[in-house]
Amino acid sequence: MTRKFLFVLGSSRADGNSEILARRAAEQLPSDVQQRWLNLADHPLPDFEDLRHDSDYTRPSGDSAGVLLDATLEATDIVIVSPLYWYSVSATTKRYLDYWSGWLRIPGVEFKATLAQRNLWGVTALADHEPVVADPLVGTLRNSAAYLGMRFGGVLLGNGSKPGDVLKDERALTEAKTFFAQEPQLARFAYES
Repeated sequence: MTRKFLFVLGSSRADGNSEILARRAAEQLPSDVQQRWLNLADHPLPDFEDLRHDSDYTRPSGDSAGVLLDATLEATDIVIVSPLYWYSVSATTKRYLDYWSGWLRIPGVEFKATLAQRNLWGVTALADHEPVVADPLVGTLRNSAAYLGMRFGGVLLGNGSKPGDVLKDERALTEAKTFFAQEPQLARFAYES
């Protein structure tokens, strides 16, 4: 099966440090791997409305939610590209993940079964030099993957505040060269580690 990478860009800044780092890592993917890049700023989602106890969810089509749902279902590998904002993912990225809750309940979509055994990755830039401050972001992605039975490839961390700063982070640029070459592992909840 051809691998299909979906890069979900969640920054409020075009060509930000997280995206630069993700593109460096993506350059290393084999030429037969398909890549699709979707910027959440170009596909805005309204605030998520939890309808679990009020009505049924219907499959979106023709709007941002429909585009993102279809792209998510088609991907073998989903890469969340979000800067570290207040120790977690950006608001637009969190909203996209919130929509997964609704997509789990769309009749006939089988969202959880489809994503099971697929791969989830993360790429983020942070302004702090201590990687531990990104633990909440890493936990959000790892726990989301664990809930869905996905494999988790980890999070590529880079340092940068001003645009382009990540290009000075030699460690991150070196890790980007082999990041997607590693074998993702079946995700476990943070408390199981």
